[in-house]
Amino acid sequence: MSDFTVAVAGVTGAVGQEMLQVLERRNFPVGRLIPLASERSKGKKISFKGEEVPVEVLGTDSFNGVDLALFSAGGSISKEFGPIASHAGAVVVDNSSAFRMDPEVPLVVPEVNPQAVKDHNGIIANPNCSTIIMVVGIQPIHQLSPIESIIVSTYQAASGAGAKGMDALNKELSGEQLSDSPFPHRLAGNLIPRIDTLQDNAYTREEMKMVYETIKIMELPESTPISATCVRVPVERTHCESIQVITRDEVSLDSVRQAMSEAPGLTVLDAPEKDIYPTPLEATGQDDVFVGRIRRPYNSPRATDIYLAGDQILKGAALNAVQIAELVFKN
Repeated sequence: MSDFTVAVAGVTGAVGQEMLQVLERRNFPVGRLIPLASERSKGKKISFKGEEVPVEVLGTDSFNGVDLALFSAGGSISKEFGPIASHAGAVVVDNSSAFRMDPEVPLVVPEVNPQAVKDHNGIIANPNCSTIIMVVGIQPIHQLSPIESIIVSTYQAASGAGAKGMDALNKELSGEQLSDSPFPHRLAGNLIPRIDTLQDNAYTREEMKMVYETIKIMELPESTPISATCVRVPVERTHCESIQVITRDEVSLDSVRQAMSEAPGLTVLDAPEKDIYPTPLEATGQDDVFVGRIRRPYNSPRATDIYLAGDQILKGAALNAVQIAELVFKN
């Protein structure tokens, strides 16, 4: 690949900063970097490949000559500036929910549906972090036998609410009483079984994202039963998920473990008798999703239970976006 002009919108946020690190670490061919943020960040500089690059204010003319635009600045910004960047000739990889369910926009996890990038019209959507972690973990099972239903409970870290979420948790742990927390209840020493807004069906928006996005990414029938319960936990970074899938056919646990050990983006940690299983501390900063606790429920020959841990800022956001860009420009 030749060198490209790359813009990162929302560069000063937690995911934007991670995107820069991933671009550098994976040697993505960046010939020119354009860091973009709001007026509040005007005058700041970011470090990239040993150089200090001034942050520019995001505007309608920010994407002239840009080949790749990575967006992590929120849905309203993506809806306004994503089409502008695309019309200027850039390939947009958007980390917000703005375009995920648009039938004209591919929703891509490279380990699961890399072929979908070929159908883009200038914009490609990065899925929700919890969805990414889940589909990477269950795809090997789906390849053994089609998945017919999914039940998932998530244990989502404070970092899911961005830098302000991590900051709030750390302040609470140090004894501060916050009046401007991003969480509806105190998180330190607590669990909060609501992430995002409640919907008419009594599920939250976060939970329904996992449902709709999984169906789209894995090309499951619309009638596939999927139930998600999303819980915020007092962990700084990295989400965990407990998942049960039921497949059309019975598959052996040995075949599941073998498929997972060979699957891209997965690391198997499955020796619970030795206390070897995924944990947030172990998975933080790692590209792979970690999987363990692989087991079969009582009297359920077509069901498989697994437990996942994945760094949602990394694989759940920044890394997945850069992997999408690698697919696009490689092709």
